[in-house]
Formats: sequence, structure tokens, C-alpha cells
Amino acid sequence: MIRDQETLNILLDTLSRFVRERLVPQEAIVAETDAIPDALVSEMKELGLFGLSIPEQYGGMGLSMEEEVLATFELTRASPAFRSLFATNNGIGAQGIVLDGTPEQKESFLPRLASGEIVGSFCLTEPDSGSDAGSLRTTAVRDGDSYVLNGTKRFITNAPEAGLYTVMARTDAKRPGAAGVSAILVERGAPGLALGPIDHKMGHKGAHTCDVIFEDCRVPVANLIGGREGLGFKTAMKVLDKGRLNIAAASVGAAERMLADALRYACERIQFGKPIAEFQLIQAMLADSKAEIYAARSMVVDAARRRDAGFDIATEASCAKLFASEMCGRVADRAVQIFGGAGYLAEYGIERFFRDVRLFRIYEGTTQIQQLVIARNMIREQAA
Repeated sequence: MIRDQETLNILLDTLSRFVRERLVPQEAIVAETDAIPDALVSEMKELGLFGLSIPEQYGGMGLSMEEEVLATFELTRASPAFRSLFATNNGIGAQGIVLDGTPEQKESFLPRLASGEIVGSFCLTEPDSGSDAGSLRTTAVRDGDSYVLNGTKRFITNAPEAGLYTVMARTDAKRPGAAGVSAILVERGAPGLALGPIDHKMGHKGAHTCDVIFEDCRVPVANLIGGREGLGFKTAMKVLDKGRLNIAAASVGAAERMLADALRYACERIQFGKPIAEFQLIQAMLADSKAEIYAARSMVVDAARRRDAGFDIATEASCAKLFASEMCGRVADRAVQIFGGAGYLAEYGIERFFRDVRLFRIYEGTTQIQQLVIARNMIREQAA
């Protein structure tokens, strides 16, 4: 749902210019240093990027889902690392509070998340619990007015920078699976909270992950999202539906960038006396990429509109995430092929995107998990 087309156009134009003039020129530096310059982070805050989807009453822009994916298309035409820093504040790091938080939790945390004063992080995955999220072992035991947390979370995006962690923990040891899981907010500096070393990854340099370790970490009972135990997994699934749409949108934006770079190179690279773009086998790769990007973009926008209209989009979000992330991987492979030997060299940048976008098929639920979600939802609907 687009609320005001003129205002949205101004925002998208501003984001496009910011990406083109400020982010793209810094991509190589970020990849080399594994850090986003502080000046760029300040500009992101000034543009309101940390609060795109946070309601206006808490200092955010309050974008609808459709508006948000359109913004993501623009923002992800630069290295995915840039988006990763502020994306958790708009998605998994804040949406649990937006969707299910108490009024007090919203007032306390959302304004700081929207401004970028603090970065949000979402702690679900564990060393022995990934796709099988219901098997998580981190515990939160009630002790008076506090919960005492113990356990380790793994691969946690933005954990090294985060000021607030949304932690999925088992509050009821007697209830197996997802039923005994609750969502608890843990602030940076809480006693008993520790961070592991920053992970060394295949790609996404400048976007950091690490383990988050809880050893008798004590937090107030008031930090239980929604004030009720046992709802954490439901909150997580609602958050992940939105997150999957955002990853699908990011896959589209990155694919559009790679195709633009490949097309430009194909039109400039001369072989056998003419640009390689004139060769039909190159044209086939370009055309297949364009068609798949168009299909993925259409899926993402349609699913976003459905969410804005109030529909349950669990199936559509999984469809979009599955198709768009796999599409992005195919476009990346074709782009490297079009660049040829140059595509294998770091100086052209396309190999960096090839490594970066590989993650899209893994996080927020692997491709195989999306297949299971889609199929099980179909079977459930058939039986109803």
C-alpha cells in the first residue's frame, strides 16, 4: 500500500542518490577494512534509515510493507553490508516490539531504535538449533522480578554493535518444542551477557556476526515481550515473515545491480571486433536475468501488498524469499561469466557480490526450509 506517491517518490529518489553518490564509492573500502565508516553511519541516521518501518509516533517513517520493499530495492543496489547495519532495526531487531511489545516497551526502545541510537539484534539460532528453532536450549528462569538467562546464540547479525537483543529463550522447561519459548529483551551491558569473537565470513564484509553468550544473565521481568510467556515463537514467526520479504527484496536489488554492471561491461568489452553484448549467448544470459528479476520483483511487491491488506502471507513470503534468493544466485553466476576472467578479479567488484549474495539463500530460513513451509501450508489448506 502506497500512502502518498509523491512523498514516496521523493524518498526513493533520495535513497537512489545516496546509494549512487555515497555508498557505491565506499564499497571497496568497506570490503578491505571490514567496517562501515562512521561518517556514513551518521548519514544513514540523518536519512532515517534506522527507522524506515518503525511507526511515526516513535520517531520512524512508518513505511508500509510495499513502501519498505520499494525502498529496499534501491538501498540494496549497493553492497549488502550497508543495508545489514540498519535492516535489523527495521526488521527482526525491532519488529517483535512493534508487533507484540507492551506500551512501555515500545516507548522505551522504539524511539532509540528509530534514531539509530541503538542497533537491534535478533537472537534465535543456537549451536544446536538453527532451522529446527523449536529445539533451542537457551533458558530463562523466573527469579522474583527477574529472568536469569543461560545459553549461547550463534551467527547473530549486528551482535557486536547491538544495544538491544531480542532473545528467544525457553521459559517453561516442561513444555517441549515452541510452546515453552518466550521473547525477552536484553540490553547491552546486562550482567552475564558476553560476546564471542567476530566471525570471519565468506562475504558481507562490514556486516558483523558473533556468538551471544548468557551466563546467569539477569534481566527484568518487564522485558518479556508482550508480558506473557510462551508467545515468543509466534512473535518470531511474525517477524520472520516480514524479514523474508525484506531478504527477497534485497535479492532483487542486488540482482538489478549485478545485471546493470554486467550489461555495461558487455557493451564495452570488445571481442572479435564487436561488443560481446552482440553475441547471442551473452544476450541469452542477460535476457534470462532480466526476466527472472522482473518475476521476483513482481512476487515481492504482490506479497507486500497482501500483507498491507491484512492477509496472512506466510506462504507468499516463503515463495518470494525462495524464488528471489535463488534467482539472485543465478544472476550472480551469469554476471561473473559475462565478465569472464575479469569477473574473477577483486578489482571489478562482481566477485564480491557473488560471495555476498550466497547468504541470501541461507538466512531467514534456508531455501529448503522455505520449500517445507510452502508445501506444508498447501497440504494444511487442502485438508481444511
